[in-house]
Amino acid sequence: MFFAAMVAIIVVMGLTLVRAILGPTEYDRILAVNKFGTMTTFFICVIGFLTERPDFVDIALVYVLVNFVGTIAVLRYYEYGTPDQETLER
Repeated sequence: MFFAAMVAIIVVMGLTLVRAILGPTEYDRILAVNKFGTMTTFFICVIGFLTERPDFVDIALVYVLVNFVGTIAVLRYYEYGTPDQETLER
């Protein structure tokens, strides 16, 4: 059962990489990279469950937080450009 879940996650990760490469806009590519990070989190959790190491969930949580903050940072960069004094005052 978990092997099938791992295979499904890997297939979705592959399709997401294709979307990240061929996405028509920058926002599609950014969202695809964010989804790839989420699938990586699921993959880490499944591996942790299979190896009976519950500390992998903590690693996955840290990874998903870094992924979220990175996505927000990249989206803000695309919206506002380089940070200048006006952007920093908002």
